[in-house]
Amino acid sequence: MASSQHQPHGPPGFGSERAHGERRRGLAARAAWPLLALAALGLVALTLVTSLSPPSRHTLVVASMPFWNMSHDTSVVLANTKAVNEVSPWIYGLNSSGEVTPMYPEAQGPQIATDLKRLEDAHLRMVPSIANITDGKWAYQPLARILHDPALARQHVEAIVSLVQREKYAGIDIDYEELHAGDQRVYTQFIAELARALHAHGKILSVAVFPQTGTPAPANPNSFQDYAALGKAADQVRIMGYNFHWANSRPGATAPISWVRSVLGYAKSQMPASKVVLGIPLFGYDWPDGTGPAQTVSWLQALRLSRQFGATARYDKTSQAPFFSYASSGRTHTVWFENAASSRAKFEAVKGSGVAGVFLWMYGYEDPGTWPALHSALPVSGPGASSTSKAVP
Repeated sequence: MASSQHQPHGPPGFGSERAHGERRRGLAARAAWPLLALAALGLVALTLVTSLSPPSRHTLVVASMPFWNMSHDTSVVLANTKAVNEVSPWIYGLNSSGEVTPMYPEAQGPQIATDLKRLEDAHLRMVPSIANITDGKWAYQPLARILHDPALARQHVEAIVSLVQREKYAGIDIDYEELHAGDQRVYTQFIAELARALHAHGKILSVAVFPQTGTPAPANPNSFQDYAALGKAADQVRIMGYNFHWANSRPGATAPISWVRSVLGYAKSQMPASKVVLGIPLFGYDWPDGTGPAQTVSWLQALRLSRQFGATARYDKTSQAPFFSYASSGRTHTVWFENAASSRAKFEAVKGSGVAGVFLWMYGYEDPGTWPALHSALPVSGPGASSTSKAVP
């Protein structure tokens, strides 16, 4: 799930990357870094041992698939259907009038349709995402106009429900960002009304929220998201558990494990654990000279950079994330990224917390070892969270 404050928007030219304090989400390499080889062998061994045990819990695992990486993500998910039980293509935005429209370029439409059909044929539950992206950028005004006009808000609810029914989706995921603290009341009311309308048709509602470790101050822009109220209305509350360090921060792990545990702890204090779904980043950043703006990198891009410049990756045990440095054109770059070991640390934190599950933000080409690590730590045992409406099975 992309985020205007805590998440890379997409490929070059898509949207803008802004820091938290500035208004603010195929090809596979054959080998890991030399010094990580021993850790990788240990991970594989542990996976083989634990995968022999039957699933002991009901876990939701969502593949969040941005349109720019849709074909690759579809192939990866279909190769790992035993590790995933829900998919959320990040494909819908809003036009300047607030109407729900495809986010992807028109020329990409046929391929998107083909990928969606492949996922449907695999019987994966489909819960696409709608973001307030207009012309490739996060947009406040079209959404604010809807939320502050009761008639427009009702029309927006009806349009979303119509989309879900027409396309036979299991539900919808709302990823609305760039709102203001003063929008909390109308945003909460909109989510509650959308939940009621979807539940009336047996559909589910997921809502994306920013990570918090405590109640945000009233002046904090993220306070428009009332955890407790959203937890009452929605079936899933997807916490974007990434970008503790981001494009305009100093270099560091995208999701340090101690921070991840704090995010989970606060979420559980505000809503039922059965509704909490933690976002797992499958991306990292490359900071030039230790400053922003950093470039977003996938695991594969990080691997290629380390090989190109002869850099050796190390694993930081405190944050549970790998990193390396390299020199290019007279500048020293610092790269922090995610691999199977760092992802597994977060999977284990989710397992220990007892929350509903995870969603994977599949930004680019991730470490192939992520999937066996996921299946080992959080084996799925059937469909994920269903509607909270008593009228829905």
